[in-house]
Amino acid sequence: MNRSFWIISIINFINSLSFTILIPTIYQYGRQFHLSNFETSFLFAIFSIAQFFATPIIGKLSDRFGRRPLLIISLFGTVVGNLLAGTAPNATVLFLARFLDGITGGNISVAQAVISDVTTPENRAKGFGIFGASLGLGFIMGPVLSLIAQQRSLGTAFLVSAAVAAIALILTIFFLPETLPVREHTDTNIFDLGLRDLIKGLTFPRLGILFIINLCVGTTFTLFTFAFQPYYLKVLHQDNNSLTLLFLAIGVVGVVVQVQGVKILTKYLTLVKILFLGLFFRSLSFVLMPIVPDIHFFLIAAMLFSLFNSLVQPMISTLISLNTSPEEQGKMSGLNASYLSAANGIGPIIAGLMVDQQNLTTYGYPLYVAGIFTFIVLFFAIRNRSKFTPRLTQPTI
Repeated sequence: MNRSFWIISIINFINSLSFTILIPTIYQYGRQFHLSNFETSFLFAIFSIAQFFATPIIGKLSDRFGRRPLLIISLFGTVVGNLLAGTAPNATVLFLARFLDGITGGNISVAQAVISDVTTPENRAKGFGIFGASLGLGFIMGPVLSLIAQQRSLGTAFLVSAAVAAIALILTIFFLPETLPVREHTDTNIFDLGLRDLIKGLTFPRLGILFIINLCVGTTFTLFTFAFQPYYLKVLHQDNNSLTLLFLAIGVVGVVVQVQGVKILTKYLTLVKILFLGLFFRSLSFVLMPIVPDIHFFLIAAMLFSLFNSLVQPMISTLISLNTSPEEQGKMSGLNASYLSAANGIGPIIAGLMVDQQNLTTYGYPLYVAGIFTFIVLFFAIRNRSKFTPRLTQPTI
């Protein structure tokens, strides 16, 4: 792995740190503005809906103008958006801040394109595994910083997130070289929202199936992400500090799996089989979580989830990259991120519609749906595995 790879991994870690500081706070922060559960679900969704429209454009622009300038713009938007959110005087400003962060939020898709630029096909699984681990490290340190910031106020967490994103922005400006070997020179309309590409992308040979899988997987994950917090707080009667510490534990397990687990598993299993393994246990853990409303049982199911969930996204990203030509890595990373953003917008709204604040039993419904739907996705992936298995099925680690 060369210098650019490690620089983008560090930037990605800091960027993920900025993002994960907010995860344990958004639900409770929205409630401070007297938002209902359903309204709070839109606070989760508006960020992702904005990303849905923005990421294909950002991906195409990174193929045309380079990775570095688009990453700078994206990180700058995160800084400004989180500053606004942390000082929001009312819910309207808070929603606008989350929208701004989302519309410029192509950080991960551009960073994934950089990984594709600087790794060989044989080492790409290892590269995305380390890249995923840098995200996981964010899940370790982010909750720690969030816990510290929450001692002052939930809004302070957004201000700390903005400061952390500013560090990633400075590193990108001064240390990250341009990694795109050949820039695409086309007459493509940069104001095209890419909706035609999003629809067309689902029909692409080999990639279309992976995009569909990622869209569905993302939906189940955000069903879980939104439902997880009120279930933990309201049904299990835990506090926000305990919730933040649980996010920390999930992050630790995820990093260990992505640093060592991917390396070990790729010696014995193909990328596709590792994906199937992750999906199976992910779906099982979703279904188990709400079965017994007991904190100890829930923690066991949560650890099972963190152990295998961390395999899913690196495998999908690697399979998409291996099925994509070098000159379209940015575009396809952008499309993939946009499908994931669409899923992130759908999941919280579905969960918000299911939950009835007057009936605690309903807080578990989104978790059951996430588990059942993930089983369906697994079955779909197994049935269509020949359509997306790359010719290079066993990477060298």
